[in-house]
Amino acid sequence: MKAVKVVAQPREVKGAGARRLRRSGVVPAVVYGGGKKARMIQLNAHDFDMALKGHMSEHMLMDLEVGGDNPLKVLLKEIQQHPVSHKIIHVDFNEISMTKKLRIETPIKLVGEPFGVTQQGGILEPIMRSIMVECLPTDIMESFALDVSGLKIGESLLAANIEIDKTKYTILTSPDQAIVKVSAPKAEEVVAAVAVEAGVGEPEVITEKKVEGEEGSEGAEEGKKDGKKEAAKGGEGKKEAAKPEGKKEAKPEAKAEGKKAK
Repeated sequence: MKAVKVVAQPREVKGAGARRLRRSGVVPAVVYGGGKKARMIQLNAHDFDMALKGHMSEHMLMDLEVGGDNPLKVLLKEIQQHPVSHKIIHVDFNEISMTKKLRIETPIKLVGEPFGVTQQGGILEPIMRSIMVECLPTDIMESFALDVSGLKIGESLLAANIEIDKTKYTILTSPDQAIVKVSAPKAEEVVAAVAVEAGVGEPEVITEKKVEGEEGSEGAEEGKKDGKKEAAKGGEGKKEAAKPEGKKEAKPEAKAEGKKAK
């Protein structure tokens, strides 16, 4: 993996002051490791976003230049994002040695379309999306490719099936660990498919909508209020239905006719 250059500045502001930095387009960050005390730095949010584009791995090798000093070799350790806007709000780096091997969790990229899916109607089921490997920083991979095109229903691929250069990488994940498999269609899906072919309509599925965030809460409250109003209207309808017209007038006439008959 080629190192990505990132420019940063020393940071003194912390705690509540970090919010002001974010509003001004700056991302607070911390550099750990290297036998030194943790160092606070800050990044230009736009420039850092551009540096991350086109990279899928969370563990990126970077040349971090802080305040014009000589670049540090660092590994991107963690990125924290805002839960709603998904903007980067904090970054952690680890300073590393280029001669010392690292243990890295590397994503697995599935390649091809399984025979069991395209020809047999099966379902591709990923079991693990990454594996743990040991390698030098210069050999860090964005992902490992795993060809699944030959998989049939009931077959699976293991960690041992991932092709790697064993002179550079040691897979720490158990070789017997299943990575992906192709399963037969579920019985319910088969029945539904037969019903559709026979012209039988599918049953309506009613699910409870999850309420997320403040907007969802407000929507839920409005929904409750509307529901109460509708219930109240329904109650008024019931009261009216319980008092049918004509009954009150019919009773006196009936009594009067009865008296005359006597």
